[in-house]
Amino acid sequence: MPPRTVFSRFCPKRETLCFVALMLGLGGLATLALPPLHCLPVLLLSFGLLGQMLNTTQSWKRAAWAGALFGFGFYAAGLYWLVYAVLIRADEFWWFVPFPSLGCALILAPTVAAPAALCTLLPAGIGRLSAFAALWTLFDMGRTFIFSGFTWNALGSCLAIPGPMGSLLIQPAAWVGEDGLTLALVALSLLCGATLLEHTALARRVNSIMAPKATPIPFLPPLRRRVLACSAAGLLVWCAAGALRLYTVHPTGEPGPIAVIVQGNVPEAEKIGRQTPHDIFMRYLHLTAQGMQAAQELQTTQRRPGERFRPIVFLWPETAFPGYDLLQNSPRARQAIMEWAIGADAGIVGALRMDDAGHYRNSVVALAPDGAMQAVYDKARLVPFGEYQPPFIPLQIVPQGGMAAGPGPQTWHLADIPAVGPLVCYEVIFSGDVVDPHDRPRWLANVTNDAWFGNSAGPRQHLSSVRLRAVEEGLPVARAANTGISTAYDGMGHMLDHLGWGKAGVLTVALPASLPPTLFGRLGQSIPLTLCLVLLGFACMQRLNRPRSTCPPDTTA
Repeated sequence: MPPRTVFSRFCPKRETLCFVALMLGLGGLATLALPPLHCLPVLLLSFGLLGQMLNTTQSWKRAAWAGALFGFGFYAAGLYWLVYAVLIRADEFWWFVPFPSLGCALILAPTVAAPAALCTLLPAGIGRLSAFAALWTLFDMGRTFIFSGFTWNALGSCLAIPGPMGSLLIQPAAWVGEDGLTLALVALSLLCGATLLEHTALARRVNSIMAPKATPIPFLPPLRRRVLACSAAGLLVWCAAGALRLYTVHPTGEPGPIAVIVQGNVPEAEKIGRQTPHDIFMRYLHLTAQGMQAAQELQTTQRRPGERFRPIVFLWPETAFPGYDLLQNSPRARQAIMEWAIGADAGIVGALRMDDAGHYRNSVVALAPDGAMQAVYDKARLVPFGEYQPPFIPLQIVPQGGMAAGPGPQTWHLADIPAVGPLVCYEVIFSGDVVDPHDRPRWLANVTNDAWFGNSAGPRQHLSSVRLRAVEEGLPVARAANTGISTAYDGMGHMLDHLGWGKAGVLTVALPASLPPTLFGRLGQSIPLTLCLVLLGFACMQRLNRPRSTCPPDTTA
């Protein structure tokens, strides 16, 4: 066989390589809009060109490949920080380094491929792009049911920009949730981006790569003007609605407690190796005592005549120290903690514990002033491949096969403390599933340990989820993170105080009262689900009112 023939058989064509590189690049480019960069204009470019491609092709297979590659690039780049967790134990799991981000991207890529393929059932144009936006959001919501759930990097989090601008943009989450924000952002980026880029040389080049034999159907000038005008009007209404909520909704009822949030800044390698468990324990005790002094001063200055002193609660992060069963089995250790926290009405401490069946659980324990355990909450949403190993994985990745999961959101009614909803680590990323719907708390306590993921985008993305949950539920949130970022938000998503990454210290924050129950807090995920179905119905109506595109089909796959 001649050398050129052998090469052509085993090497993809130049057009195919361009197609693959372009789609992977567009997916990776879209991640620049995620926290902590929040570069929103890239969505117009990345999703606009994706929309151009979807409107050009009539081959569902080619659309599916485009979506799969876009999704793989998006999730591989957006989850790069997962590698940090493996590097901590690189001596044991060096062979696993490439798999966390790339493996997750491979699993999640079909959630973009399926919407891209399905939307080709509709004629090219607004209907097809609207269907893709609705299907993207529906499949994004479906990630809750993949293994134990992994809804990280929902595009709605792009709007959680630090500062007043972000506070304005995320207020509609109180009505439509984070997935409603995702739906609006994807639809706006697709329609506006495709309209603005349609006649550019870049779009023509992209169309030639996507479907060389197809003739794209252009947006007519009146339609282009209507799309841009409606998008601009939608943005104005969005901002006006956010401003209206900021200035018309006010806290009700009794204020929250004074939260003493302790950040020990213990490197994960030090905890795993159990090198200095006594020193770590003493560090947390000293920081707690320091925070309690500041809290008692604040308690005195904020007390009005005739009012009782506001209760004080201290928070230690998830698995705060390498004591493992210490809190469970040692009453003296619990008493020692409360003796250092003189004046505290309760302590909320993250710790591992073992249940009666011999399974470890990632838990948070509520301590009374005398050191007794008032309540225990077990983490319900376990991290896939970190705390939970899917049964079909033949290799033993998670020690002992993983941890046991708890029953779900709870509300603690501790003595003299406003009702609190405990959340462990990344449970806070699950929109609509962070509070007990039958027993609404007055505030949320989130304990976490982001030391696994280094000083990367991961902890910042996690933080944006905390902020969105505060807005969705209208509840203040106190967050204790081992290495940062520890913070407190009010029910509007305003940051009350924070302690940055890689610092040991303590925050003392007087939490405000909760806001009235939000629409999303009452109805939950049924709202974004209904919005997606309505948009799909609109897209299907476009099919009934307009004949299918007559552009020649492209059969390349």
